[in-house]
Amino acid sequence: MATHQTKSGFVHNGNAQIYYETAGGGLPFVMIHAGVAESRQWNNEFAYFADTHRVLRYDMRGYGKSEPVEGEFSHMVDLVAVLDSLEFHEPLIMMGCSMGGGLAMDFALTHPSRVKALIMVGSGPSGLDLDVPTPAKFVEAEKAFEAGDLDLVAEIETQIWFDGMDRTPEQVNQEMRKLLYEMNRKALAYEAMKLGKRLPNTETLAFDRLADLKIPVLVIVGAHDNPYIQGAADYMAEKIPSAKKVKMDDAAHLPNMDHPEEFQGIVTDFLKGISS
Repeated sequence: MATHQTKSGFVHNGNAQIYYETAGGGLPFVMIHAGVAESRQWNNEFAYFADTHRVLRYDMRGYGKSEPVEGEFSHMVDLVAVLDSLEFHEPLIMMGCSMGGGLAMDFALTHPSRVKALIMVGSGPSGLDLDVPTPAKFVEAEKAFEAGDLDLVAEIETQIWFDGMDRTPEQVNQEMRKLLYEMNRKALAYEAMKLGKRLPNTETLAFDRLADLKIPVLVIVGAHDNPYIQGAADYMAEKIPSAKKVKMDDAAHLPNMDHPEEFQGIVTDFLKGISS
């Protein structure tokens, strides 16, 4: 893996400053983090794919170095501002995890000519309602947040999203687990500030528009992710004509952090398939 010079900075959108990093050259590859993370979720993938692509990762507003500010906003408007400011115009590869995947899909449906392929990681289409059990820890996390115990919220949410179902904290990569806790703890502190009002990405929800996706779509899901995400992965695999679904056995909601090399191999195979 070559060492690439990383360019970083802030894109100004209204009164917000959105932090970004770019590196490499070639077909543009945009990475959008999960709602419990920030752009550091993609540390390994950003470095790895810079060998073959012009990579971009950024902190959504209210995450990482993109601090929340007063006023209405949408993650979609922020994303478009980042792409346009950095001149990421050619057909893009878009990869998003969780909330970032939902945003990537909304973008692909809203700007079909701009997206060449879509990678959905531990994610689902906006507006999808599934009749699945809600893990009890979700309620615990909510109560801890209401009580203002953000350290406890971050630990419970790390158990939910990083350890996942049927794995103990001791069974996972400790360095990556610590990083996820740190990223989420920062996002929770921002959330507690109650700054800004988030608007929907689009007026039309994605869940009943999946047949409109005329591009290759890769769905990656961890076997230890929660029932909703498992159901969403199955739903996308069934409803998107071009979808290819891959399940990673020893992974939960952030499978790229569980096993970076396995994850990179899956994505590389998919990208080879679309470029040939």
